[in-house]
Amino acid sequence: MGKFFNEILDHHKDFIAHQKIFFVATAPLTSSGHVNLSPKDNASFRILSNNRVAYMDIIGSGNETAAHLLENGRITFMFCAFDGPPNILRLYGKGYSILSDDGNDEWNTLSRYFDIHMATRQIIVGDIDMVQTSCGFSVPLYEYLGERDYAIKWAEKKGEQGLADYKQEKNRISLDGLPTPLY
Repeated sequence: MGKFFNEILDHHKDFIAHQKIFFVATAPLTSSGHVNLSPKDNASFRILSNNRVAYMDIIGSGNETAAHLLENGRITFMFCAFDGPPNILRLYGKGYSILSDDGNDEWNTLSRYFDIHMATRQIIVGDIDMVQTSCGFSVPLYEYLGERDYAIKWAEKKGEQGLADYKQEKNRISLDGLPTPLY
């Protein structure tokens, strides 16, 4: 079952900082909707306080996380050790998206924590109400080889108008027909 905590403790922060990848999961309210689970580069993840986290979200072929958050706010982050001692850590909470053109101070405040570039779509914020750790004994060992720069090169090649067109075509509606906060 694991151990449960009401906040992100210092040893959790150390574990998170050591990981190279994390996963974010969201789901629509309808039972016929699709659960979304996405891998993310841990370099984009920030712990803002013991109960608040954020990550810089990169433009992709869908925008399921933002659509689900707009509908119901539920979000789970998962970190697992692919090297060193086995461990899995989950952060449960409510989340929301912040867009650069929201016109509020939150984007200006949070964007300073990240290296914002053309491929940045939004910042996802999670207010964490439960932390769980579990053994991770069955997670295999993997060797980290480095970062990929495909998203940044792709965005630069598309340019600002190409990215705007791409988001309009691919990021406006979820797989299940839910709207995203982008439009």
